Amino acid sequence: MWADDEIDLLKPHILFLEQKGYKMTPVNSGSDAIEQIEQKHFDIVFLDENMPGMTGLETLTKIKTLKPSIPVVMITKSEEEDIMEEAIGAKIADYLIKPLNPKQILLSVKKLLDNKRLVTEKTNLSYQQEFRNISMAFDEDLDHNEWAEIYKKLIYWELEMDTTDDKSMSEILEMQKTEANRNFVDFIIDNYEEWLNDPDIEKPLMSHQLMRKKVIPEINNERPVYFIVIDNLRYDQWKILEPAISELFNLEKEESYFSILPTTTAYARNAIFSGMMPSEMASKHKDIWVGEDVDEGKNLHEDEFLKRQLAKYDYDIKSSYHKVIHHNQGKQLVDKIPNLAKNHLNVIVYNFVDMLSHARTDMAMIRELAPDESAYRSLTRSWFEHSPLLDSLKKIAESNAKVIITTDHGMIRVKKPFKIVGDRNTNTNLRYKQGKNLGYTPENVMEGLKPERLFLPKTNVSTTYAFAIEDNFFAYPNNYNYYVNHYKDTFQHGGVSMEEVIIPIISLNSKNG
Repeated sequence: MWADDEIDLLKPHILFLEQKGYKMTPVNSGSDAIEQIEQKHFDIVFLDENMPGMTGLETLTKIKTLKPSIPVVMITKSEEEDIMEEAIGAKIADYLIKPLNPKQILLSVKKLLDNKRLVTEKTNLSYQQEFRNISMAFDEDLDHNEWAEIYKKLIYWELEMDTTDDKSMSEILEMQKTEANRNFVDFIIDNYEEWLNDPDIEKPLMSHQLMRKKVIPEINNERPVYFIVIDNLRYDQWKILEPAISELFNLEKEESYFSILPTTTAYARNAIFSGMMPSEMASKHKDIWVGEDVDEGKNLHEDEFLKRQLAKYDYDIKSSYHKVIHHNQGKQLVDKIPNLAKNHLNVIVYNFVDMLSHARTDMAMIRELAPDESAYRSLTRSWFEHSPLLDSLKKIAESNAKVIITTDHGMIRVKKPFKIVGDRNTNTNLRYKQGKNLGYTPENVMEGLKPERLFLPKTNVSTTYAFAIEDNFFAYPNNYNYYVNHYKDTFQHGGVSMEEVIIPIISLNSKNG
């Protein structure tokens, strides 16, 4: 529909659109437009701002009350800023200024009505062109930086396809991601042990080096540093949160590092705060390290690990540590932010994403809400937009501050069960097992037959480790079907995959700093 008090003068434009296949309904007043809206369905409305009687802005308000989802294009002779702002505030879809030309009008129509189709076609075509380049890269001898770039490319296309209606290429992308993970596992098996034991080779930044290389160098007397660890946050989830965070901060750097194995909170996050590998923590901090053979929580001493690491580098600074597990703890933290600005370093651990992933395993409702990767990303975005974490970041952004956001490990949606046999002291994690006399098919796992070479603690002399690879998960022969039905298609961590190992680390600065 096109509403304009000089509608007869617009006949050439209307004929042009009709020749392009659009069915037009012309009206010459706001009241006629409202009457038509009440009686018919329209895909788009062109609305003149300067009409006698009911103005365009008044008509717009009534249209949005009757049919909020109809896109409205405001057309005006005036370039006055207050009119533009009022129209934009009323959620117009586009804004055109007279005199109009036919191509300008057609572009607006296509942008609003054909946008998804055009984006889908372009996305699918562009990915088809990229598909060959990514596949060819698997035949090359890639280093850790190149693997991180491949993972980011795959995530980019995954997020692009989230916005399209035609999912015909999504299955091909998923197959390519599976192939990438297969090759990445081989890369980790070939290189991980050497990274840890050969000081002279090129290697990625890893969990136990993170604070020393990325956080501590940022500490100074000019502004506080906020080191925020969002448990279980994958790279694709960071990209979902990035737009909201970029409104508050300037993005200085987006990098990645590699999580140590096992890719679990007990090992990887303790490694971050202690600056040590697990076997070093077990031998040098016996009073606060909690092994697999103890039922106590494994991450109850992160603040003490942090203090000891800072003391090791003779950093006499004012610091704080906060762990947020419950919503109320997050709200309490928001109120504390102004006082935290007095510290040199503030460490904030947010456990909610981790709880969400475990809830997805155990709660039918969450499982229904997040049946796939795209829905899980959407759920993460929804949580963040209504979370105290966003409120805390808004408070931090009000002053000059440095913010570093990262995670301890990622997670992967597991699909293929593999049988493993262990004694009753074997740990329960579905993506890695630690114990003696483990029984499994070697080609289905990454083996840790010499834990000392992987800097992992041994509860006894015959302890070994087995890490699930790609999207596999371990299940015991006893109650095998129950395990498979209960855990298949859930998000888990602890093993070897791009999703679990390749971790985002983001450096941000306050915009008013």
